Amino acid sequence: MVYTIKQLSRLAGVSTRTLRYYDQIGLLNPTRNPDNGYREYSAATLLQLQQILFFRELDFSLQDIQEIINSPNFDVLNALEVHRKNLLQRVQRLNHLVETVEKTVKHLRGETTMTEGEYYGGFSEEQEKRYTEEARQRYDAKAVDESVNRWKSYSKEQKNKILEEGAANTRALASLMDKDPASEEVQEVVKAWHKHIEYFYLCSYEIAKGLGQLYVDDAAFRANYEAFHPDMPEFFQKAINIYCEGKTGYADFS
Repeated sequence: MVYTIKQLSRLAGVSTRTLRYYDQIGLLNPTRNPDNGYREYSAATLLQLQQILFFRELDFSLQDIQEIINSPNFDVLNALEVHRKNLLQRVQRLNHLVETVEKTVKHLRGETTMTEGEYYGGFSEEQEKRYTEEARQRYDAKAVDESVNRWKSYSKEQKNKILEEGAANTRALASLMDKDPASEEVQEVVKAWHKHIEYFYLCSYEIAKGLGQLYVDDAAFRANYEAFHPDMPEFFQKAINIYCEGKTGYADFS
């Protein structure tokens, strides 16, 4: 049986644009229908696409994947065993991270107290470097580097104090969800949040507004605030926009 590009796209959950790109770079080459020139994918190419997706899931670059699967020594069965081992390790790590998220939510809600080590359950130094590099690519690299350096400069006691302050600020905002975002109570919490951000880097009003948008758009930030209230990301963004309205430059918290 052969599949059209649209059929394979639906089957594998990969866009037709991606499949065309894979064909263009020689990563996944279908045959062509002699009558109409349309791409056709055989069972062999379906299996090859599965391998590509496995390697992508494990963060291999397309260039590396191409070199691996085109190698004369490439063995599908052996590759599947390696994928299985790596994915099981990832499942274990993700389960650990889920536990850390659940503990942190309870900690932020004041339902339990986390130890210092529990904040980082499921993380490793190598993963931290990867997440930092990802943040540098997605956001402002200079701000990310400054944040990392500032955080590393704090003592354990200072880090715990900063984390507790941030948790208290989030709980305070969550308790005001029934208020107008422009109310004095909400705006005081936003001001405290803005001051808290400067533990990590200098935060102009323009950056603060950008963070408000990030809390709505970024899945990780959004999930963090939705854990307190499903409407909290939008509420927080609106409150930040009101706080920043008509202001430029940097705040003076002295």
